Amino acid sequence: MTVPETESRTGEDLPPAEELKTAMAGFVSEFKTFSTGIHATLQKQEERMNKLDRKTLMAGRPALASAAEVEAPHQKAFAAYLRSGDDDALRGLEIEGKSLSTVLAADGGYLVDPQTSDTVQSVLSSTASVRAIANVVNVDATSFDVLIDHSDAGVGWASESGSVSETDTPQIDRITIPLHELSALPKASQRLLDDSAFDIEGWLAGRIANKFARSEAAAFINGDGVDKPTGFLTYPTVENDSWSWGNLGYVATGSAGALSAADPMVDLIYAVSAQYRVNGSFVMNSRTAATIRKLKDADGRFLWADGLAAGEPARLLGFGVLIAEDMPDIADGAFALAFGDFGAGYTIAERPDLRVLRDPFSAKPHVLFYATKRVGGAVSDFGAIKLLKFAET
Repeated sequence: MTVPETESRTGEDLPPAEELKTAMAGFVSEFKTFSTGIHATLQKQEERMNKLDRKTLMAGRPALASAAEVEAPHQKAFAAYLRSGDDDALRGLEIEGKSLSTVLAADGGYLVDPQTSDTVQSVLSSTASVRAIANVVNVDATSFDVLIDHSDAGVGWASESGSVSETDTPQIDRITIPLHELSALPKASQRLLDDSAFDIEGWLAGRIANKFARSEAAAFINGDGVDKPTGFLTYPTVENDSWSWGNLGYVATGSAGALSAADPMVDLIYAVSAQYRVNGSFVMNSRTAATIRKLKDADGRFLWADGLAAGEPARLLGFGVLIAEDMPDIADGAFALAFGDFGAGYTIAERPDLRVLRDPFSAKPHVLFYATKRVGGAVSDFGAIKLLKFAET
């Protein structure tokens, strides 16, 4: 930066004060010019960065668009079928899933789109049902076979030169779990379906999941096996000291229809083998839980402990608790409390597909949606589950 030279009009030097004032004015003028140049340079740099950001976002759009196109045909076609019954877009359309099957079902109806099916499955898995702790498998057949080796191979000590005798051969049992049809029949008015703002898929998923959850929960505990799963409380029961395969062992409280101490529950826990006890869970309904929650130890501390984190189950004597409302209430001779490793002891087999048939004729002016899926359940290991009988013996 140069200092401008100033001359007086008469050819004489300016006074020092005037000369300083003139020099400062020139400095300020040049500084403003310099500042303006810097600002313009920074503004150009900012515009260049904004252009680069826009190009980066635009480069990522094709991947997002292509991902949307994969699901859009199924969702759009299925929504059109639910609203108006137009199934032209569904015919011949294939859904990628665990089993490669077309949307058009051979026995009538259409498979739901993946998003709705996943919503129903997630709700079923998170409900207060034995499903939450049982072994759940997907199958494509009409039944599921469980092979159980519940005996040990014979062993013995042998010397270097001594003869070796034949040992026992393990026994393997085959348990067949047939799949039964579970259905729901929600209905909606055609006027509601014509409303484009109505979330038809969300409504349908919620109604189906609610109906399926309640029906499943009851069958997994009390189902008689006739056109429904076999509940674990419907199997023959014997006193645990005389337990044999094919029966569920029980421990008696020693008091008819009452439980006044923790001792019977401790006996119930240790009636289960150590290999199952490590993953053990209690199963009871809310009314039984209210009674047991009041029990205290000798030092006055409650035996029941709430979960420390959100979503964590409560714990009783160190084991998790599942509240299943279909368990019986405490009464004389009732099996109101169960304990064991339900992941090993109870198996739920189901087909991954969910079908929906639209019926606009049977309930005019409403439209019925007949939703079906196939599911079965049965005890797969009789040694993994034990029951507490509220009786003297």
